[in-house]
Amino acid sequence: MTAPLDPGALSPDQARSLFRAGLRVPTSGWCSGWTQANLIAVPREYAFDLLLFAQRNPGPCPVLDVTEPGETAAPLFAGDLRTDLPGYVVYEHGEPVAEVGDVTAYWREDLVSFLIGCSFTFEDALREAGVPVRHIEQGCNVPMYRTNRMCRRAGEFGGPLVVSMRPIPAAQVADAVRVTARYPSVHGAPVHVGDPVELGIDDLSAPDFGDPVEIRVDEIPVFWACGVTPQAAVMASRPKLAIGHAPGHMAITDARDSRYLVP
Repeated sequence: MTAPLDPGALSPDQARSLFRAGLRVPTSGWCSGWTQANLIAVPREYAFDLLLFAQRNPGPCPVLDVTEPGETAAPLFAGDLRTDLPGYVVYEHGEPVAEVGDVTAYWREDLVSFLIGCSFTFEDALREAGVPVRHIEQGCNVPMYRTNRMCRRAGEFGGPLVVSMRPIPAAQVADAVRVTARYPSVHGAPVHVGDPVELGIDDLSAPDFGDPVEIRVDEIPVFWACGVTPQAAVMASRPKLAIGHAPGHMAITDARDSRYLVP
């Protein structure tokens, strides 16, 4: 199955139908104007600790919605959380054991799902401001990196901050900061601008998640907190089971981007 020519014109329901039918693609640039979200689901016994982890680390883990145990939909997501994302990662004791397009076989009635804000939500606003978004230009996934900054621990969960990176022309960095700062519920302003070594990132061409992108001579790497951080915490903390989205393969919700825009 191939992606539509204009995925930005699709409704969330149309996109979810394609993913349910087997399409596997990163979702940056899809469903223009509709909010995208990270998914992390854990057994009920870990849910409070994960909620506390998110509360203590709101930059990378802004919670948009939380389900009751076993629920497969949410007020923000009218589809099926088990089938309607384009990709999932299943973890057992912190180890990825499956990368699949349908997690129905792994689902349990005690799973609590968290929808976490995603920086894809503010990419339309960046492009409207004339700021380039390189991974969309190149038709690939956004690069994501583990950093040397540790999140504040909460119960069972602790681990490193994960960041996404977008190369921005030096003259437009201030614009990128201004635009994204107005979306605090989907990571907001960058956490770092410039030298990646300060984040413990040695090689921008080798992201931990996603794809490398071209960085041009006049561009500066700009880093935003990333909603893959809870999955890094799962890998570090090793709960018996967790299900997350495949990085960059998001839950496309029924909420408008404007809902998270601060005037």
